[in-house]
Amino acid sequence: MTRILLVEDNEMNRDMLSRRLERKGYEVLLAVDGEEAVARAISEAPDLVLMDIGLPGIDGCEATRRIRQTPSGATLPIIALTAHAMSVDEARARDAGCNDFDTKPVDLPRLLGKMETLLSAAR
Repeated sequence: MTRILLVEDNEMNRDMLSRRLERKGYEVLLAVDGEEAVARAISEAPDLVLMDIGLPGIDGCEATRRIRQTPSGATLPIIALTAHAMSVDEARARDAGCNDFDTKPVDLPRLLGKMETLLSAAR
């Protein structure tokens, strides 16, 4: 089963998206902040990370940079999720090492398409 690390500090968003992903057949691991995201990305070896950018403590961009510095995180697919849809936000996420970018509220079919594209390339 494909393991997704969902990094989201908003409980409602986290619960809603994790349930929707589980219904699609994914195993969902959760992290609520950047520190936990880095720790779980290293210890749990997910197949893909959905990284909220606006996190308390270290934000999603810094968490992505830290994940990228680890041997297992160098090629881990990471999709940035944010409510900020400006091109500068996307550029910032990609500069941090995110493979793709999507906006909230999540359009599930669009997000699933991006996830499958990255997962297929990683296989």
